[in-house]
Amino acid sequence: MDVQDALDFVRTHDRTVLSTRRKDGRPQMSLVNSGLVDGAVCISSRSPLAKVRNIRRDPEVSVLIFTEAFFGSWVQIDGRAEIVDQPEALDLLVTVYRAIAGEHPDWADYRAAMIRDERVVIRIHPERASGRTA
Repeated sequence: MDVQDALDFVRTHDRTVLSTRRKDGRPQMSLVNSGLVDGAVCISSRSPLAKVRNIRRDPEVSVLIFTEAFFGSWVQIDGRAEIVDQPEALDLLVTVYRAIAGEHPDWADYRAAMIRDERVVIRIHPERASGRTA
């Protein structure tokens, strides 16, 4: 599958499994929502979590993005991730939210929560893709 075709799928689907590697090499998987921002798959997370620590140590990740139908269309994207920390992450977190859910009813409250929760953005730069889309 062409990477661009996979990214087109991500534009309209946000249910995602993120796979990172633990220190011992075993996979660590997390259910997350992802959005497409400037050609990268972006995920909001909290700085202290294992997935963020794993990426800081080993940036090679995979994401599986799928529909609400368990046996429906899906794409897997493999690539290198980077962590965007606060304060640079704050505006990007707004963009990621919009890519996933549209407008927020109170952006000031949202921004305050992102700072309080130590939110970061996991930005995945796609290198390979596979999948099955309708």
